[in-house]
Amino acid sequence: MGTVTIGVSIAVPEPHGSLLQELRAGFGDPAAHGIPTHVTLLPPTEVEAGALPAVEAHLVSVAAAGRPFPMRLCGTGTFRPLSPVVFVQVVEGGAACSWLQERVRAASGPLARELQFPYHPHVTVAHGIADEAMDRAYEELADYEAEWPCTGFALYEQGADGVWRKLREFPFGGTTVPPQGSARRTLPAR
Repeated sequence: MGTVTIGVSIAVPEPHGSLLQELRAGFGDPAAHGIPTHVTLLPPTEVEAGALPAVEAHLVSVAAAGRPFPMRLCGTGTFRPLSPVVFVQVVEGGAACSWLQERVRAASGPLARELQFPYHPHVTVAHGIADEAMDRAYEELADYEAEWPCTGFALYEQGADGVWRKLREFPFGGTTVPPQGSARRTLPAR
């Protein structure tokens, strides 16, 4: 059957997701349109295609134990010089993201794996592009804010064309939290 490359993440909902994806493309990141805007729970991971039913069953159980929580993004950060990434910070919901990613990667499950770097929930807005463009992304999104109730996560597969596509959503088992607000975007004029 071969292998597939999968990832598990929390999608950034509309209108925030499209806005950040377009901004990422505008900074010159060639991968922007192939990667839906998200907070990673499991980075790209190669698995046997035949293992997908077990992966999905595992994710159903993780989601069933989860509860909706407020997510809030605010301001920018960077992993430079260690890694060429600029991101929007998760300032509320980070502990819940950490809890989820630990369970997704649990040693007892089909997605057990070590991470290259310590887990840090974030939304990438620039990756591996020129330093000037990275600086621009960092500065232009410094005042960016968005918030929403996180009610689940999704499994994605990377196609041969490099584009990530959603395979399935996994809603949490608890009751839904009320909406927490909307995006507030204050970017300087270009």
